[in-house]
Order: sequence, then structure tokens, then C-alpha cells
Amino acid sequence: MSSQKLQGPPQAPPQAPPRFSDTPSTVLSKARDLIERSRKAKDELVAHVPLEGATFANVLLPLANDENSLAVDFEILKFYQSVSTDPELRDASGEAEKLFNEFVLETETREDLFNLVKWVFQKSNVEELDLESRRLLERKYKDYYRNGLGLPESQRSRFNEIKKRLNQLRIDYKRNINSEHGGIWLTLQELDGVPADFISSLQSRKTDGNHLGKVWLSFKSSDVSMALKYAKTEETRKNIFIANENKCSQNACILKEAVVLRDEAARLLGYSNHASLRIEEKMAKNSKTVEIFLDDLWSKFTSSGHRELAEQKQVKKADSESRGEPFNGFHLWDHSFYSRLIRQKELSIDQEKIAEYFPLQTTVQGMLGIFERLFGLVFREMVVDKGSDIVWHEDVLVFNVWDDDDLGNGFVGYLYMDLFSRDGKYPNPSNWNLQPGFIRQGNTRYYPSTALLCQFPKPSPAKPSLLRHHDVVMIFHELGHGIHDLVAKTTYSTFHGTKSTEDFAEAPSQMLENWCWLPSQLKSLSRHYSTLSAESCSLGKEEPQSKPSEQIPDEMITGLIQSRNWKRALYHLHRIFLSVFDMKIHAPRTHQEIMDLDISSKYNSLRKAIRLTDGPETLGQGDGWGHGEANIPHWMGTYDAGFYSYLWSEVYALDIFYTAFRSDPLNAKEGRRYRHLVLEKGDSQDGMKTLTDFLGREPSKESFFKELGLT
Repeated sequence: MSSQKLQGPPQAPPQAPPRFSDTPSTVLSKARDLIERSRKAKDELVAHVPLEGATFANVLLPLANDENSLAVDFEILKFYQSVSTDPELRDASGEAEKLFNEFVLETETREDLFNLVKWVFQKSNVEELDLESRRLLERKYKDYYRNGLGLPESQRSRFNEIKKRLNQLRIDYKRNINSEHGGIWLTLQELDGVPADFISSLQSRKTDGNHLGKVWLSFKSSDVSMALKYAKTEETRKNIFIANENKCSQNACILKEAVVLRDEAARLLGYSNHASLRIEEKMAKNSKTVEIFLDDLWSKFTSSGHRELAEQKQVKKADSESRGEPFNGFHLWDHSFYSRLIRQKELSIDQEKIAEYFPLQTTVQGMLGIFERLFGLVFREMVVDKGSDIVWHEDVLVFNVWDDDDLGNGFVGYLYMDLFSRDGKYPNPSNWNLQPGFIRQGNTRYYPSTALLCQFPKPSPAKPSLLRHHDVVMIFHELGHGIHDLVAKTTYSTFHGTKSTEDFAEAPSQMLENWCWLPSQLKSLSRHYSTLSAESCSLGKEEPQSKPSEQIPDEMITGLIQSRNWKRALYHLHRIFLSVFDMKIHAPRTHQEIMDLDISSKYNSLRKAIRLTDGPETLGQGDGWGHGEANIPHWMGTYDAGFYSYLWSEVYALDIFYTAFRSDPLNAKEGRRYRHLVLEKGDSQDGMKTLTDFLGREPSKESFFKELGLT
């Protein structure tokens, strides 16, 4: 895969790419060495800087430099647990993350460091600091308070116990998700209706002498999604849905313990609950604002949700009667199947036909071309020798990224793409910052590295991996995070790129999703897989009368555009449900309330109330039938009390798009202005200032409501 546009003279990057040559033992030894080096540096700082002599330059700057150094090495040590095929290396990486998090807690609860930072903070009005440095000082001061240093000793001891336990719970939860490789055996009859190509890929994955004549459907999201959309037999869909909901069931207890401990810790600090603590520094500022926002959306979508559900029920009823089967109601496992049928009939959309125009390789290449034109970037794919340690797996692609001629041909950073499915890999499409960018000592820049992870099936000799349109949108979104990481130009690593508050960090990527709904961009990204190679041209030779066009036909594009917000109320209600559930478990009125809460039952009952659709509880299984909340990494990542951010930041994303790009999506002048005023800022200033600087006004919800048909 290579870039569409290569400008400027070939040159070696000024910074070598990171290396991925670690073993389980080196991961842990490196982790311990890094921690000891950092601890020693902090001890020396405290020993040599008297309280009265503390300044930003001799306290905050050394702490920031140490944090920069740790981030360069530790992010990769923690990354192995999400990508390595070696379970021992994954376990060692998880242990390294635990050690690192414990050390961070140790650092953030050191009273001697806090006293120095507090002294600088209290006299900071006499120091002239740039805005980012002042933000760093304020952030560090508040972080110490949020880590219990304002508490009396008796409470501080309990607070530290909680933080250590939460660290372990996060690691266990993530390990369980990464190590999950369950699935379900199904006969070909049970998979009636599922595309033959997909079934063929299942047949090649796993065999078992005890299940002759069956294929193995894994619980990877892409596999489950395909089966629920296409399997004609309701019993098959039900079995898949319930089994998938109950994977990683051990995480249900982990999440329950975590939310109880979070609530206790927040109350020790004087907050009313964990959500109040977490949202205070975000754009929303308080949980009440979030609750009003979600309630408003919930009320706006409910009536149209009921209409969509009634239509799907009618279609299912007619389908059941045509099969001579009784109609036994409409359930969660029915939505994907009947929504697809209705969409295909009313909009003439065949996602499998559309996917033929979006081979993974050429589509991603086209996306890079769009980023080049908009943001003044150049992507050069590196040649990687087999067995090279500049990648962590032989399937990984790596690019060095440059500014184009107009921006001076400067080096930007490294972009990795790990696109194909394998066991032990993080299951969800995602972007990972491997090394942040920052200004190091000597006033030179350290350049970032960022990685895109996906779980697509590998191509066959005759047919590449094909992307359904929602896959195209997803990759564009995650690459948007990668671009944010690459072009950010902050002084300190703690503010780099996507390290913005969650309710702003999603906006840049959500804004870029709009390109996947523009006819001109869909056309430019598309190329029918049969035109890519002699082998894949066999389709056209066998059926010359139906040989497809090279680019996606206009009528397919029209159908896609019409489908964007077509009958999407139930989809948005599902997003609202996840956000409301997140707030319910993180904003209890009393601590006893969260201790008494059965969160699996709450998850299922709340989903039924907001999503409007029955689950197995109507079949006599009760609200505790499944543990879907145990499979969502957000709760135990950085999105605790933050899932609303996806909806919240979409408001800003659409405002940016409508204002600057809707009329001219490849406007390079606006793209570069957006790069400089938004992406490069990272979290170095308040997100609201970033938005108003770019928009020239306060952000508005008008475009959001207009796009979703809520005006």
C-alpha cells in the first residue's frame, strides 16, 4: 500500500521508528528500570529544591520532562498486551502496565512533590508562564488533590488502597477482553441466509472432530454482526446474541467492584459521586448538564423509535407467516436482520454489493490521499524486511509521514496499520498512541507514533478484504484519531493529540466521518475489487454481461446517502442507552445505592426501557439473563462517566463540518486552518477556546439537530 501523492525529495526521517523486540522478561525488566530511574529523579528533585526556592523551571519542567521520557517507552511496553500473539508477552505487558499505574499513583500521592507544586501554584501569579505551561501547572495541582493529598491521613490510606485495587481491576478486565476467543458451533442450515463468502471464511478457521458438519462463529464483533444481519432462522440469531452477551461474564463482577470503589473514592474527596469528579474538567463541567443533554435526546428520538419498531414487527410477522411459523414477538436479536431487509427494500441497498467497491487496501490508500490534500501531509510506506523489529507482527504496515512541499517537507511522525484478525489481539477497531509528541530538552521535537488496529479477515489469492460502508466510516474515524496524534504540536506529552478531554477528543474524528457520506468522496474512494488484478477479474470474465463498473455506481451512492439518517432512531436510542447506563452506575444518589445495584439487571432493564426492544426476559429469564456490560472496554478505560462524549462531541463535529467543509470538502485552505487551530492544539488549551477560535463564534447545536432531523 502506498500513498497517492509523493512530494518532496526522498529523505531519512530525523528520528528512527520505535522497536518491538521485547520478550516477557525484557518487558518487565525495562518497566522496573524505567520506574526506578524516574523515582530516583523525583527523589533528587525533592532533595535539591528547597520549598521557598521552588519554581516552574526547577519543579514542573523536570517533572514534565520525566513524564515525556516515561511515555516514550512505557506506552509500547503496555501495547504488547493488545497485539502480541504470545500470551506470556501479553501477560507481561499487563503486569508492566500494573507496575506503571502503581508508580503513577505513588508519584501522585507523594506529599513532598505536592508541596513543591503547591508552592509554585500559589505564587504562579508572579511567574510569567505561557498558556500551556500555566495549564500544566493547574492540571498537576488539581491532580494531586484528586489523588487524595487533601485528605487526612486515615482517609488517605483507604483512598490509596482503592486506587491500587482499581488499577488491578482495569488490567484484569482488559486482559479478559483481549484473551476472549469464544464462539459458537453452527450448522450450515442454521446459517441459512448468511453470505457464502463469509461462511467459507468460517470453514477455514477452526475444525473440531466433535462438531463435524459445523462451522465456528467467533464472538468477534464483525462475525456476530454478519450472522445477526443475515441468518434467517430466529433461533440461530437468539442463540448467537445471548451467547455473545455472556462472553467475558467474569468481567461483570470486576465492573461492579470498580464502580463501588470509584464511588467511595469520589465521596472521600468530597464529590457527590464518581461522575461529578470525572466530568468536572470536561467541557460539560457537571453531571447535571450531561443528564439534561441525554434526556433531551431521549425524548426527541422515542416517538420515531416506536414507529421504527412497529414497522420491524410487522415485517417480522409477515416473514414468520410466510414460513408457516408462529410470530412470537420482536426481540433484540431481530433488529439487525429486519432492519437490513427494510433498508434493502426501501433504499435498494445491498451492503455486500457495495462492499465489492471498497477493497481494504485501495480504500485506505484513498483515505490517506484525502488527508494529504486536506492537511498538507505525505505518507510514505516503509519497506519492512520479514522478521524486522520495527513492527510487532508481519502483517503490520508502517508509514513515515511528512509535511508536503507547501508546508516545508518537515517530518511529522510514524503511522502503523495492523488491519487483519488474529487471536489475542484487541477486538475492537481502535487507534493507539504508541509514542506522544513533545518538545524535549534542548528545544527539539520528539515525533509521535500512532497505530490503527482492526480485525478484518485476511484476503484470499482471488479476492481482497472488502469493507462494508460502516467499515469505511469506522476506519476513517479511527484514522482521524491517528491524524490528530500525528499533527499535534504541544510542548508537553500530557496534552498531546487525542489526550484531550473525552467530550472533545472524539469531535475531530467524528467530523471526518462526514467525508464517507459525500458522493464525490465515495466515488473517489471506490474501486471494484475485480479491477485490481488478473486473478480477481475472473468475475467479469465469467459474467461479461454483468461486468461491474470500476467505481461505485451513482445509484448505489444515492441509496447510501439516503440511508445515513434513514430510520436511525433505534440506533441513536442504543447510544443514548449506553450513555445513560454509564451515568447511572457512576452517579448514584448514595453509596448504598450503588452497593445494592445489580448492574447486569440494570443494564438489561434500562436497555429495554430506552431501546424499546424486548430481550430474553420476556421468555421468562428475568432481567439478569446476560452480562452485556462486561464486554464494553469503555467502562474500564478512560470513558467511565464519559460515554456521553460520543454524542456530545458529535454536536461540535457537525458544527465544524457544516461551517468549514460542507460546501467544499477538499478545501485545502480550510483543512490547513483546521489542522493549525484545532488538531495541533491537542489539549494545550480548553476545548471550548479551540472551537471558538476555529468557528469564530460559540459552537451551536443547530447543525447537529438539522443533520439528525430533530429540528
